[in-house]
Amino acid sequence: MIDIGVNLTNARFDKDRADIILRAKANNVSAMLVTGTNVAESQQALTLCQQYPEYLSCTAGVHPHDADHVIDNYLEQLRELSTHESVKAIGECGLDFNRNFSTPENQQRVFSQQLALAADVQLPVFLHQRDAFDSWLAIIKPFINKIPAFVTHCFTGNETEVKQCLAHDMYIGITGWLCDERRGSELRAAVKHIPLERLMIETDAPYLTPRTIRPKPKSSRNEPSYLPYVVKALAEITGYSEQTIIEYSVENSRYVFNLEL
Repeated sequence: MIDIGVNLTNARFDKDRADIILRAKANNVSAMLVTGTNVAESQQALTLCQQYPEYLSCTAGVHPHDADHVIDNYLEQLRELSTHESVKAIGECGLDFNRNFSTPENQQRVFSQQLALAADVQLPVFLHQRDAFDSWLAIIKPFINKIPAFVTHCFTGNETEVKQCLAHDMYIGITGWLCDERRGSELRAAVKHIPLERLMIETDAPYLTPRTIRPKPKSSRNEPSYLPYVVKALAEITGYSEQTIIEYSVENSRYVFNLEL
């Protein structure tokens, strides 16, 4: 399995990051993509990848929550990061109108700028979207044929939204949100429409711990070793075998992020 979204630089992993990686390997996670959410964390992600070059890759970008805080030369910094072999995508970037930690205006400006950068350096984009679908898609559309691939990270939308993403040839990243009976019902209906050729899997650790884990872990912290629970939920809902889901998601991830495994 390949976990395409792990916030491995998060402080919740500071005490046992090496053990987290060992547990992931022991649970058949063959590679992980470390998420960059601002310039500093993208640099930290790259540094971590350089410690585990055969196992970790990363993204470099600015999350919408951080859009208010970019400095004048942030794009030049992201461009420099993108030249490193471990950096496989621009992002996590997008829009988040659910919490508006940054103004919608700045979110849209910084998102568009990062899409332009991805088109220029010819890297895929790792996308975030929450409660902003129409504005998000409108910003993406001019770049559809200019960027190698679009990966909708941690997709939590409905059937209509997933069909629109697929109509624009996006890849869909599915997390443990699928395992949450309280709020995952729309997603559970939507995943049935994702073709295997467009499916990726991720934990978004340390967030979104699958609620289906038994026995329930003592810590609420999610980690990559829990990725099999996402696969299990996908298999139960779609009718595909777990092995088929793993094989397709691995191949999709290897192709899009140019992973040599």
